[in-house]
Amino acid sequence: GAVQWLIHLFFLPGGWYCFNRENCDTRFDTMRRLMSSKEWPVTRVGTGILSSQPEENPHWWNANMVFIPYCSSDVWSGASSKSEKNEYAFMGALIIQEVIKELVGKGLSTAKVLLLAGSSAGGTGVLLNVDRVAEQLEEMGYHGIQVRGLADSGWFLDNKQYRRTDCIDTITCAPTEAIKRGIRYWNGIVPERCKLQFKEGEEWNCFFGYKIYPTLRCPVFIVQWLFDEAQLTVDNVHLTGQPVQEGQWLYIQNLGRELRNTLKDVTASFAPACLSHEIITRNHWTDIQVKGTSLPRALHCWDRSLHESNKNGKAPLKGCPIHLIDSCPWPHCNPSCPTIRDQFTGQEMNVIQFLMHMGFDVQKMAQQQGLEPSKLLGMLSSGN
Repeated sequence: GAVQWLIHLFFLPGGWYCFNRENCDTRFDTMRRLMSSKEWPVTRVGTGILSSQPEENPHWWNANMVFIPYCSSDVWSGASSKSEKNEYAFMGALIIQEVIKELVGKGLSTAKVLLLAGSSAGGTGVLLNVDRVAEQLEEMGYHGIQVRGLADSGWFLDNKQYRRTDCIDTITCAPTEAIKRGIRYWNGIVPERCKLQFKEGEEWNCFFGYKIYPTLRCPVFIVQWLFDEAQLTVDNVHLTGQPVQEGQWLYIQNLGRELRNTLKDVTASFAPACLSHEIITRNHWTDIQVKGTSLPRALHCWDRSLHESNKNGKAPLKGCPIHLIDSCPWPHCNPSCPTIRDQFTGQEMNVIQFLMHMGFDVQKMAQQQGLEPSKLLGMLSSGN
């Protein structure tokens, strides 16, 4: 008989977005694969959580993997077809629904769990679509499938930019402004329960994790670097070859604090104090730890907690944590962070080089505290 897959993992990749005719035209010219399926490869090799190798993917290597490429450029929210006035169609939300419809006849109907996962814009896409997927399956009569979300690097803050810029292109546009324009251009839709929290015309709020999360019904696991590179980019903090000015350094540390704050009440979360972007499809995704727990382990604990809570709703499992957030204050104070590369030379840097590159004067700090520089660095990297 057919293989009975108990877990179906649907993956939504990212790749930013475009929000007006001009920057969508540019995107069409320079990044065609994010705008059209014409040039997609026939096959892909799954990595990280999509890998079929147990060493790389300890818990889900034999799940049924469904990779949904991103060609809608609308943060998976659009519901508008091509028309006289629209040169482009934006159908991210509809694409997900169609994939579900098609796969119900191909073994999805016997699934125990559908995990909707995504990275970056795909992570935000998970927050925007997970409840709708659950409703769709219920309406089709599949009440036995538990729908869950895993959002990686899609939990953005609508914070004040370090330097304010006018909204010219995707990269310089302030987070809120880009989404406000995008929603109108894509005819973007947000979940009903979130929409009800905000006034008409304020739907853009639902693209920000900390505002939509409390309205979600499905369990969602949030994975977010405390110092996300895409967040820093839209906030106009550019870590180039020059040492970081003090204002930037304070801004970066404050960003980490604000982000940590928004995750306080998120039941299942994994937030390392690293400067990076995306993790779940990287082949080294098993290496990073928060408080001694790796991400695959935390996800396994989350699985178990959902499994057990269905039975009796007891307290969290002993020794199996699911709320993991670094408390040390600056980028890479967690020694398991991925290696940092210099943006220009591509050379790897260790924590010390990185902090100095960021304008953090290790020698001077050590002197002021009457410590050996190496002693101070030991303290820095252990997060004291």
